[in-house]
Amino acid sequence: MNPAHERLDAWVDAHFDEQVRLLQELVRVPTDTPPGNNAPHAELTAELIAPLGWAVEKHPVPADEVKAHGLQSITNLIVRRRYAPGGPTIALNAHGDVVPPGEGWTHDPYGGEVVDGKLYGRAAAVSKSDFTTYLHAVRALEAVCDALGAPARGGVELHFTYDEEFGGELGPGWLLSHGLTKPDLLIAAGFSYQVVIAHNGCLQLEVTVLGEMAHAAIPHTGIDALQGAVAILNALYRQNDLYKGVTSGVPGITHPYLNVGRIEGGTNTNVVPGKVVLKLDRRMIPEEDPAQVEADLRRLISEAAAAVPGIRVEIRRLLLAHAWKPDPRNAALVAALQRHGQAVFGEPIPTSGTPLYTDVRLYGAAGVPAAIYGAGPRTVRESNAKRADEHIVLDDLRRATKVVARTLFDLLHQE
Repeated sequence: MNPAHERLDAWVDAHFDEQVRLLQELVRVPTDTPPGNNAPHAELTAELIAPLGWAVEKHPVPADEVKAHGLQSITNLIVRRRYAPGGPTIALNAHGDVVPPGEGWTHDPYGGEVVDGKLYGRAAAVSKSDFTTYLHAVRALEAVCDALGAPARGGVELHFTYDEEFGGELGPGWLLSHGLTKPDLLIAAGFSYQVVIAHNGCLQLEVTVLGEMAHAAIPHTGIDALQGAVAILNALYRQNDLYKGVTSGVPGITHPYLNVGRIEGGTNTNVVPGKVVLKLDRRMIPEEDPAQVEADLRRLISEAAAAVPGIRVEIRRLLLAHAWKPDPRNAALVAALQRHGQAVFGEPIPTSGTPLYTDVRLYGAAGVPAAIYGAGPRTVRESNAKRADEHIVLDDLRRATKVVARTLFDLLHQE
């Protein structure tokens, strides 16, 4: 084993109990989004980093912008560590916002309990775990560089952001658009053993179906918006079956798909509903054109509504997140993560795409080559991310931290 890698591993092991305690503290402050009151968590994170003597930049997003996005408060953090000149600047990004816990938990979602080698809590896996993965990987890097008298070249930036659940525009998107960062490479919060190198895009639409309310005893005097909604739903689900015939060339990504995730409507059981609202999510494979996807969906919905006399529809875009496509400029980063992943985990670490969408697309759009890698199980489902009893296996957290530390060391010591 390379002596530097051996020392990095030993540093991570020696400070792992401290890393676990840090993750527990991060989990115990809720960041449910909605409602999205996430500035307090950023303040806590900054306080926890302060004893290291590292400068933490706080970048609060203006309140009017936050509220316009349906959130309450966002403060994004940047920690910049500059080393000797001549190397790349590598950013490490993890997001602190997370969906509400929901029902079915057998552990306190904000408890950070450790049971049988697993730490439980909302965001324990995605992605407060990687706040600690990246922080401790950088600490290990600096400690070993000092001990060996082998200074790193380039720099590292920690980006801790709070808008992934609502699209990232007020998280990494805000930092990038305001010129606050432009790294040469990015490692973003992971959720599996694999190194992820591409992901789907996402279009979300709100469809308001309008009819005319009437008493249920005289339904012919109204126009049933729910019947119009059913016609639209049937058209959408027929189209969803057709998507299965469209395949992506990116391993790990299969085909486009559509989900209607929320339906609201009606006023009472004895009233013909005059309004029904549907919210849908259309996942787009990297090969698709988002503008064409949206145009096709709008046409499909409008045609289905027109087939029901008297029905009108209003369609509003809620989110358009472009796909993140494979980028050959990340080859050295990906190779290092795979190499060290295999050494630490004792098994081959493949690359793949993911059907999720992430903030990485925003870095990609800004020209930053990236890879998704961090603490996680073999699959997202194993961690119960976004489900009850979300957890991180502590041994996975330990090993991922070693992989990231080794990768940073290699990339910042290249000739």
